[in-house]
Amino acid sequence: MSAQLEVTLLQHTPDPDRAVAIAGRLCYAPVSAAELKQEMTDEGVAKLVRILVRSGHHSALEHASFTFAVDGVSRACTHQLVRHRVASYNQQSQRYVNFGAADSFVVPPSIAANAEAERVFLAAMEHARAAYDALVDLGMAEGRSRESVQEDARFVLPNAAETKIVVTMNARELRHFLRVRCCNRAQWEIRALAWRMRAMLRETAPGLFEGTGPGCLYGDCPEGKMTCGKPYRPEDVDGPGAGR
Repeated sequence: MSAQLEVTLLQHTPDPDRAVAIAGRLCYAPVSAAELKQEMTDEGVAKLVRILVRSGHHSALEHASFTFAVDGVSRACTHQLVRHRVASYNQQSQRYVNFGAADSFVVPPSIAANAEAERVFLAAMEHARAAYDALVDLGMAEGRSRESVQEDARFVLPNAAETKIVVTMNARELRHFLRVRCCNRAQWEIRALAWRMRAMLRETAPGLFEGTGPGCLYGDCPEGKMTCGKPYRPEDVDGPGAGR
């Protein structure tokens, strides 16, 4: 069974733009943060967030955090995701969760588009699934604990095995994540995840996530000679009917 990407914004800092603006304003204010919370108008919040983002004074952005539930991604994708170290993660365990309960895989679109390639891929997945089930049965027959059996049987599972993960990042790290992972040079699966997260973040905190995405949206490609040669345009990703 092929897994499908699902992304849910579970929770976030209440009024994240205001939280960031208060933190940024406090550095220059003679009053407390609690007083600033009452005094700052919506217009003042929006203006200050824009200044903080554009000036590069991003330490205040760390006061707003966002938690996502991500389902239907491969282990290959989460191996890349957890390289973003300024974040918190909890991932479905292949030790405690029997893979046979879900037994789904992520099929790359390029393989799904080629009938022969898809046949080879699915045969390999079925072989891995069968080997996993057999190893679990053999281990359980020996009287071992299910945890012990599954932690060894998982060694035959491929990178394509579907997994679930919860990730929390602050706004500063999310801006970095979106810059590098929305890029065309990012691997297709984590790129799809990044664009989905970007859409949710821009709706939830438009000020904080103004100007996010790959560098080519706002100027020259930062990849230099490694450029993909196919820059994004703002109307492609933010306009009516945009598929991002």
